[in-house]
Amino acid sequence: MKMRKIVSILLAGTLALSLSACGLSAPPAAEAPAEEATKEEAPAEEEAAAEEEAPAEEAAAEEASSDAAAAGDPAVTLVMAEVNPLDTIVGQMDSKFKEEVEKNSGGSITIDLQASGVLGSENDVLDTMLGGAGTIQMSRISAFALTSYGGEKSKLLSIPYTFKDRDHFWAFANSDLAQEFLNEPSEKGSGIRGLFYGEEGFRHFFSVKPVAGIEDLAGLKIRVSNDPVMNGMVEGLGSSPTVVDFGELYSALQTGVVDAAEQPIANYKSNAFDEVANNLILDGHTLGAVQVIITDEAWDSLTEAQQEAMMAAAKTASDYCREISEEAENKVLEELKAGGCNVVDVTDKTPWQEACKAVIEENTADQAELYQQILDLAK
Repeated sequence: MKMRKIVSILLAGTLALSLSACGLSAPPAAEAPAEEATKEEAPAEEEAAAEEEAPAEEAAAEEASSDAAAAGDPAVTLVMAEVNPLDTIVGQMDSKFKEEVEKNSGGSITIDLQASGVLGSENDVLDTMLGGAGTIQMSRISAFALTSYGGEKSKLLSIPYTFKDRDHFWAFANSDLAQEFLNEPSEKGSGIRGLFYGEEGFRHFFSVKPVAGIEDLAGLKIRVSNDPVMNGMVEGLGSSPTVVDFGELYSALQTGVVDAAEQPIANYKSNAFDEVANNLILDGHTLGAVQVIITDEAWDSLTEAQQEAMMAAAKTASDYCREISEEAENKVLEELKAGGCNVVDVTDKTPWQEACKAVIEENTADQAELYQQILDLAK
């Protein structure tokens, strides 16, 4: 047996030497996958070209991020509330802001964005933010909601027919005047401050039963958020203001608690209000001015570099909102029409403005000069 093993080994060695002498080699155990082979053969020039095509703004953002990371800023998570779904204009603005903050801060700030009203109505969120619980640090809020929280100037932004068009609003939002409005709550010691402005489109009335004109709103129960300006406007139209939380509005329309309500077009569709109130009249009584706010406690906890990262993100998100708002609104309106929504255009707003005259005068009398400055920004 031992002799047989020795002979076998000698024969195997002889065979290997003869194969080598003939220039042959044993085949590999398995072939490398074609995908890997192709990847290895990709020329370095192609990779270099791809790198050169990266947008300059991405490179700048990466540089800012690395600077923030190099600063050794502490990790911070900020919970941000949004009452609307993320596919709305304001939801998209929020998402852009979150993305930019996290990028600009080099990952030291995380925005925990909670949308679709899971943290409560706007007033619920404001109460939580100011209650000291520390569970919500930021929110996207309607400007008029700040009236009872130290933002008295913000009331002027919800006055009916103040902004004649989007350009008028954005002239305000990018003015020094707007910064006064953003700073006011903090300066008055309320514990919150505004970071930037956005808008969610013009607000319109919608109803369960068809509405052809202003006269058809008389006697209807119209949902309001217990805002004095909104209450006065609805009363001026001959309707009954009825306070209902936003999260309960769908069922309130469905069960007859209210006959009508008002929202920007994108919010109307995203919240499926057309399923229970399929009549939309485009009166455009106010432009939905919004702010993104943060508690003073959260703001003061950030390093200077993190605050700068937040403000850079604020500028980008605000510009993004302006860029998408009108296009998004028009797209949704066409989808609503195609889906069978009864959409009524208002060609003459004079009767509507006349009906709101009393509430306009009453709510601007104590800030008449400031209100006139807003009006003067129209081109």
